[in-house]
Amino acid sequence: MLVNTTLAKPSSGENGHVGLKTANGIMDKTSPKNGTANGVLNGVHHAASAGGDAMKNGVCANGHSPSLSAVTNKPHQESKDATEQAQGHGKFHETFEETPLHVAVITYFGFMVLIIVGYIKEHLWRLGILKSPGAKESPKLKNFVPLFSDFVNFFGRNIYMRGRDCGHVPIAGMPGANVDIMEYSTPDYNWTLNLTGRTKRSINLGSYNYLGFAENTGARSQMVERGTKEYGSGICSPRRELGNLAIHSELDRLVTRFTGKEDAVTFAMGFATNALNIPSLVGKGCLVVSDKLNHASIVLGTRLSGAVVRVFEHNDMESLETVIRKAIVDGQPRSHRPWKKILILVEGIYSMEGSMVRLPEVIALKKKYKCYLYLDEAHSIGAMGRTGRGIVEYFGVNPDDVDVMMGTFSKSFGACGGYLAGSKELIARVRTKSHSAAYGCPMAPPVVKQVIASMKTIMGEDGTTVGVNRISRLAWNTRYFRYRLRELGFIFYGNEDSPVVPLLIFIPSKVPAFSRECRKRGLGIVVCVFPATPLVESRARICLSAAHTKEMLDEALDIIDEVGDMLNCKISKLPKPPPREWDDQPPFEEEFS
Repeated sequence: MLVNTTLAKPSSGENGHVGLKTANGIMDKTSPKNGTANGVLNGVHHAASAGGDAMKNGVCANGHSPSLSAVTNKPHQESKDATEQAQGHGKFHETFEETPLHVAVITYFGFMVLIIVGYIKEHLWRLGILKSPGAKESPKLKNFVPLFSDFVNFFGRNIYMRGRDCGHVPIAGMPGANVDIMEYSTPDYNWTLNLTGRTKRSINLGSYNYLGFAENTGARSQMVERGTKEYGSGICSPRRELGNLAIHSELDRLVTRFTGKEDAVTFAMGFATNALNIPSLVGKGCLVVSDKLNHASIVLGTRLSGAVVRVFEHNDMESLETVIRKAIVDGQPRSHRPWKKILILVEGIYSMEGSMVRLPEVIALKKKYKCYLYLDEAHSIGAMGRTGRGIVEYFGVNPDDVDVMMGTFSKSFGACGGYLAGSKELIARVRTKSHSAAYGCPMAPPVVKQVIASMKTIMGEDGTTVGVNRISRLAWNTRYFRYRLRELGFIFYGNEDSPVVPLLIFIPSKVPAFSRECRKRGLGIVVCVFPATPLVESRARICLSAAHTKEMLDEALDIIDEVGDMLNCKISKLPKPPPREWDDQPPFEEEFS
């Protein structure tokens, strides 16, 4: 069964797709399930237009035409449904094909064989018939409880080890559009990985370098160099003590202007921005309503907070409303008192699915039930919207409708760290209560300079059009690459405007083979298997960049095409799009390194 949907996937598992079956066996799921639940849609259009019409005449805020999809089953004039209405006069187009039944059977059978063979090896190791090639706990700790569970050890030794060489791949030099990948050799089936001293120049489709700001030449690199000479390389103190440089305060003010909020505060690590700051916003007696596919940093932050957590199906507005309504009716556990506050936690772009949050509809529900909204824009800030302001700008919603904006500097800005933006009262509380603000060391001066330089370039405050050109080029690269993948017959997930492209490989034995064959041909790619993905949805995760030229993308697509044929990965049943002419990529005023 296939799904070609204008809605996001309701679950990360292999089931859960619903809709009306068409004559060609493809399900085109529209909005009756998610868009009109309990009359929410009446408030969605109002929420979407509160910050101005984002998609006038069918064009998104970043210049995309969301009503035109390479895989749509219906003519545009027939697709003016509730979903279109909910997205502010535009079509929210995301495509998810379900795992073919025969592929799911083969995948389950493959895992079963791996487990059986693994247990046989485990017994042979214990009996001394086979020598265990890996590390194990010291016999001196015989009377101690094991540090790790048997299954954790078992999975690592017998399943993860088979593709260990596909992860932790060392690189030499700058991770730009091209990267030098260091080559491994292994004498014992990945138990030992030895560097050969050779490198392979490869096209980089694995780094989150969306705007190409991971570079070592140009105006930004010169600012970083000057900042290092002026401020040094480290701080050696939290911001509350003697670690608050003038450039840290400058960056806070710059982020405030960039996001359109009243105030902002920055941190040295994006993961910690979620994990260590969510506990300063909610606690005991509060409710967190979290998307099923939220990042691990959000999951950790909610657990540390002590708040009650309820999970709703990924991007499913009916599920979200059901969870909120039930929580309000039931109240707190045991006491049934009203919740102190309810916080909805969502991401702008989901990094493993390539899907976008249905932000106008989430805002409508937030207003209807008087909840707070926390938006993680780690992968969307800088990369989405006409001027790089993220998913808020992409949908044209009012920034004031998002109570807490979170983002990172490790993707589009070519640096590291993160930020929270919100009202003055909220940011003041974070500065006071946050463990990250109180005990964590702030960003190093060179990193701060890189973020400031990149952000000013995106905003056009450097006196050039480099930023807007790179944003336009990333959008072009995204549409082109996804269109070509559809032509080649691959199954891939996500929104047509998302630069994160999960390419489905499914069968776990093919995943390391896909990675190795791509590397042999000069293509650096990231692959993910269970437990990072559902059992039957192993995939390669492709991240596009403005630094990629059309020639690079064509070469990468040729490699993917060849390896896909070799491993029989082209199993999409969706109709291929008609041939079309592609204009040249948007111009840029400086060469990428």
